[in-house]
Amino acid sequence: PTRPGLWDASCLHEIEEMSEGRRLVETGRVCLCNFGVNLGRLVVIVNVIDGRRVLVEGPNADKTKAVKRQIMPLARLSLTTIKCDIAPGARVNNLLKAYKAADVVGKWNASSWAKGYAKKEAKANMGDFDRFKMMVARKTRARVVNKAMKKMSKK
Repeated sequence: PTRPGLWDASCLHEIEEMSEGRRLVETGRVCLCNFGVNLGRLVVIVNVIDGRRVLVEGPNADKTKAVKRQIMPLARLSLTTIKCDIAPGARVNNLLKAYKAADVVGKWNASSWAKGYAKKEAKANMGDFDRFKMMVARKTRARVVNKAMKKMSKK
């Protein structure tokens, strides 16, 4: 006889719901590389080796942005909330199917994390004249805002 609420079916369901939005290190978890040659690329955890290292692969339609299957330390990965449904040690074709079925690229591009990353990248790739135009636009916006604030404070 088990006590109510102690590992019965309803309790397990609640635990599963709680872990839904969490970023757990598990097979199928999509991660962002935050260091090295693959900086800024998405990879999927194919298998967990130990508490510090995982086997990852980054399928991509663009072969230059694909990440070959390799062992990576967790310190070089940032976990996302996106997950693919794959078995541990899945082969490349199964991984690609799950990657497309989970719409990883679409979910990633819709996230604020990706939008901020793209904005940062665009800013880094700006030329001298682009930076000048941005400065002028910032000054113009500030002038309009300050004028409106002065008008509001006088009332």
